[in-house]
Amino acid sequence: MLAPRTLSLLLSASLLGFSGLTLPAEPPPHPHHPPPQPGLNGSDGALSADLPVALRVFSVDYHHVQAPFEIVLWIMLASLAKLGFHWSGRVPAVVPESCLLIMVGLLVGGVIYGVRHSAPPTLSAEAFFLFLLPPIVLDAGYFLPGRLFFENLGTILWYAVLGTLWNVLGIGLSLHGVCLLASASLGDVSLLHCLLFGSLIAAVDPVAVLSVFQEVRVNEQLHILVFGESLLNDAVTVVLYKLFESFLRLPSVSGLDVLLGGCRVLAVGLGGLCVGLFFGLVAALTSRFTSRAPVIAPLFVFLYSYLSYLTSEMLHLSGITAIVTCAVTMKQYVEANVSEHSNISIQYFLKMWSSVSETLIFIFLGVSTIQDIHMWSWPFVFSTLLLCLVWRASGVLLLTAVVNKLRRNAVTFRDQFIIAYGGLRGAICFSLVFLIDDFPKKRLFITTTIVVILFTVFVQGMTIKPLVELLDVKRKKRALPTVSEEIHSRLIDHLLAGIEDVVGYWGQHYWKDKFEQFNRKYLRRFLIREDHQAPSSILRVYQELERREQRGDEEAPPVDPRRHGRPLLPEEMDSIRRILSRNLQRFSNKQTPAYSRHALHQDAAVERPRRPLHSHQSLGEPCTHHTVTHRPQQAEDREFSGAHRVRAGLSRSHTGKARRHVGVNEKSRAYNSFSLSSHSINCWFRYYRYISIFSRPLTFDAHLVSPVSLQCAP
Repeated sequence: MLAPRTLSLLLSASLLGFSGLTLPAEPPPHPHHPPPQPGLNGSDGALSADLPVALRVFSVDYHHVQAPFEIVLWIMLASLAKLGFHWSGRVPAVVPESCLLIMVGLLVGGVIYGVRHSAPPTLSAEAFFLFLLPPIVLDAGYFLPGRLFFENLGTILWYAVLGTLWNVLGIGLSLHGVCLLASASLGDVSLLHCLLFGSLIAAVDPVAVLSVFQEVRVNEQLHILVFGESLLNDAVTVVLYKLFESFLRLPSVSGLDVLLGGCRVLAVGLGGLCVGLFFGLVAALTSRFTSRAPVIAPLFVFLYSYLSYLTSEMLHLSGITAIVTCAVTMKQYVEANVSEHSNISIQYFLKMWSSVSETLIFIFLGVSTIQDIHMWSWPFVFSTLLLCLVWRASGVLLLTAVVNKLRRNAVTFRDQFIIAYGGLRGAICFSLVFLIDDFPKKRLFITTTIVVILFTVFVQGMTIKPLVELLDVKRKKRALPTVSEEIHSRLIDHLLAGIEDVVGYWGQHYWKDKFEQFNRKYLRRFLIREDHQAPSSILRVYQELERREQRGDEEAPPVDPRRHGRPLLPEEMDSIRRILSRNLQRFSNKQTPAYSRHALHQDAAVERPRRPLHSHQSLGEPCTHHTVTHRPQQAEDREFSGAHRVRAGLSRSHTGKARRHVGVNEKSRAYNSFSLSSHSINCWFRYYRYISIFSRPLTFDAHLVSPVSLQCAP
């Protein structure tokens, strides 16, 4: 009985990192007077007749449940504050949720400080990084919009890596200049201390960014750029923080140490990526064998994800990168293996876990502000606040000017302003500042960090929504995409992959198509059990949209019934009916045949002699002629499929290209002659395969396609 109780108290005490919570120590027995046994006489062990022992009916033992009881009270307080926020009328439209939770924490911390006349309990850095941060990052990675994230991955890495280095070095070097100017009060702050402080103050918190941008509901591209940058920014800042911390413990820093530090940054990032990929594949493989025990299927999602984070921290790798990679890797395979009930359980548990962690973080940010350890310096505090804004804005402008030359969809100036303005600080930098080794100006660093957090969360967080409306930034679509939109989007992806294959350009769509082929041929067959293999890609699209719709219904804002129009009056209905009948009558009087998407107009299908397409001799190639012929169709059956029209358009485009290449003056010969190498012919039929596969289920049946034969004449 003692071991479970002790383990529970240790886990509960470390979860919130209370400084005042310790296990109750039992008083040692007196060496000369052992405790008498109840009901026995101390002299001879006989029953005592003159000292009867009464049975207690009611007793209180608070120390037995102190740690878990206080944890439950803190969670209950945070949940009630969040519940009251959503029932507070117009307050959610003006004040972000994170601001209200910090204000509740300030109020609770002030009450505790006034009653106890001592500092309230604080959130330890170990408890934050080991217990509260992983569920938030796991939730963000598991429900990450994969298509948007990987399409903008280059821009996100550009902002997260180079932008973070820009901010860290700019803020650190500038603060060192401020310390040199104010040497009377800040002369004992070294360059490495300034760089260490710059690495932690440059950490953009994904918790604060998510809580604000989900309420603002900006467009998908802007949201993924800000959120992805803040998510990967944390991994970079934590690595840089540990690097500068190692430099501070060295007697001297040489050029070799700086080179080894750069290699360490790459090793930490790539190592976390490999660890997350390994545990993600193992989690997907394990979920394949959970059909006979579906109850524990959701448990593997949490265990493997958390295990990847702990393993990375144990190996001094990037735990944030590991858990995000693990979540993104295993998502599609786990969702295909487990049942719908398990998917719903995973969804709700992740949302609940991350919401509780986020609420506790903001509550303790406010509670931890009420401390006796503050040190104030006007030059340092206001210089830090100003430098954070200036260096982030300049970094976004410069990096976006470079990346816009490589992007098809340029990042507009309005989006750049929101990206620069959305750099909110939060619990990441607050937890890192407490990990700094003791030195005379540590309290000044803590005070400055709290001021920057409160300014960014309150001022920037409360004004970002009016700025989005003032700048008329594009908002997020409230309606989820339909099956038809998703299928056509994937069709366009395959067409672009085919075009890149034809022109010989290895671009984004080319590598995406290669990965999809590898995933379909090997990974899905190995990681998804056979009875859950979707028979077609369209069915997989439908299942994915169903799951997305279930998640979207929970996150969609309530519909205002006042926005619906009033019912039409009877006279208005009669007027609409007369207009429609009159227009339909005029349309029916026109002598135009009916239109069908499967059949062309009779005049357009007049028999014309179709000349074969002969391959013109290319320079430096042997004389070969390739003829493409079509089977003649009956006069009464003039149905053309979507693939015929696409191939005809492509033939004309190749013909126009051949006309410019060969320089033939005759129009008929230029129309029928073109030059293709053997590689282009192979690419052509691969392109035709993309078209036929993804057009057949949508526009025509298999028996409508007329056969195509390739005849080669010497």
